Amino acid sequence: MNYGIRVDRNPQDIDPQQWDALLALQSHPTPFMRHAYLGAMHSSGSATEKTGWSARFLSLWQGDQLQAACPLYLKSHSYGEYVFDWAWANAYEQHGLSYYPKALVAVPFTPVPGSRLLARDDTARQALLQALGQWCDQQKLSSWHLLFGSDDDIAACTQAQWMQRHTVQFHWHNQGWRDFDAFLASLQQEKRKKIKQERRRVADAGVQFKALRGRDIGTAEWDFFYACYERTYLEHGNAPYLSRSFFQAMADHMPENWLLLWGERNGLPMACSLIGLSDGTDQPAVAYGRYWGALERVDCLHFEACYYQPLIWCLQNGVQRFEGGAQGEHKMARALMPVMTHSAHGVADIRFAQAIGQFLAREGKGVDNYMEHLGQRTPYKPTAGLSNTE
Repeated sequence: MNYGIRVDRNPQDIDPQQWDALLALQSHPTPFMRHAYLGAMHSSGSATEKTGWSARFLSLWQGDQLQAACPLYLKSHSYGEYVFDWAWANAYEQHGLSYYPKALVAVPFTPVPGSRLLARDDTARQALLQALGQWCDQQKLSSWHLLFGSDDDIAACTQAQWMQRHTVQFHWHNQGWRDFDAFLASLQQEKRKKIKQERRRVADAGVQFKALRGRDIGTAEWDFFYACYERTYLEHGNAPYLSRSFFQAMADHMPENWLLLWGERNGLPMACSLIGLSDGTDQPAVAYGRYWGALERVDCLHFEACYYQPLIWCLQNGVQRFEGGAQGEHKMARALMPVMTHSAHGVADIRFAQAIGQFLAREGKGVDNYMEHLGQRTPYKPTAGLSNTE
């Protein structure tokens, strides 16, 4: 089947309605692959050539109908990806070769698993990968990477002989508990006691939370959130990845996909966490922990804002899954269980491809052992009968 191939340096050059309609057909769509989200990354200056994310969105067409597409970036570094390949880059440098720029199929700064290769069918998906490989060859790139892909994405990449890599995240699953107390009752006594103690410290400090969703989050609330978000990054010695104008675009174009958990003490705001919400006609099926920050220090406040308040809201609103973000084994103590996430990688130099392939085989066995080890440390009662996998 013949396709017209386009490479666009600005996602706004692709029809938003066609992009989102194609996304809706995928097995694992997320709001972070919506055209408005990716477009805001670009228009806000957060993910642009200046910040090391040079957009080269790849799309296949038949006439004026979009058949397949993916967010594609030329990267001049490996920041903001959450699948770490610094050692690969160092190996290239030590051998006098250039690792950067590389090609990346991913959502900038967003380690949320989901569909990356948007396609009408498997044939179009394979054609998209073939076009991507040809483009990478033409650009003489060292490597190409697809991060946090869906099962369909990884299967297509495997068929195209890309190498697989696995990482671990921690997600919470709603087992139909009527409220937070019922959820706590399903946990082992030690875990239940710890959570109650942590929550009591925050309550005794006089901190109270409320939930704001969608257009109830006004400009003042977004401004306060950004002040907290920015401070969190600066306290760790880094400037924030995302600009204030990015979040303004979210307020303007995707308000229904955001929940703000707002913490106050003595009637004044002092902390908040921002939660992404999956698309849904009634209630979202998935909530995503994204960003948080505080202007005051309170013991255990992070756990309350980032885990307990989101879980309370999920239970109250029938949300089936809460994804806590990348890494963080400590999340298991809050009943977020380990799940495996997947990426795929191609390397042009056959020598490095063989070495990286051997490394990934060893690493993969280590991840399998790690998952088995974590599975033996469930915080739930033995009689709970809960599944730890998705």
